[in-house]
Amino acid sequence: MGKKKGENSMTVYHGGTDEIQLPSVSVGRDGLDFGPGFYVTDIREQAEEWARRIADRRGLPPIINVYELDITKAKEEFRYLAFEHYDKAWLDFIAESRKEMRPWQDYDLIEGGVANDRVVDTVEAYIAGLISVELALSQLSYHKPNNQFCLLSQELTNRCLKFQRFIKF
Repeated sequence: MGKKKGENSMTVYHGGTDEIQLPSVSVGRDGLDFGPGFYVTDIREQAEEWARRIADRRGLPPIINVYELDITKAKEEFRYLAFEHYDKAWLDFIAESRKEMRPWQDYDLIEGGVANDRVVDTVEAYIAGLISVELALSQLSYHKPNNQFCLLSQELTNRCLKFQRFIKF
């Protein structure tokens, strides 16, 4: 799904208010889309949006951390899961994560769409049993997923994610 830089690595971004040269996967919460890891995206605009939201809440300037992710090493040497589309597998995975059922526990890296403002109402209605999987998938079909990576393994993070720089804006 991601945009590759060179053959093995790709540029990814993390939006927030802090410079993070050594990311920790132990900071996140269980109820997030893909579990309690370190989240990055290969879409700079998405990272900028995340950074602005966090900065607004904290009253601090937004920062984007830029990294190189060795995606080839990650896929070959670690447990990797990718969701290419908003489909039943993605929807069920998000539902289980939000219910803190820990579907991510057997993976080191998960890539896929974000359950963001554009689709969260559909996801929550599905989780609550208010709409069928067919209706949820029909509604999700109108949206192109924004991409995210959740690094769940500190070893993967240390070996495959290299800090490049940070950008204040």
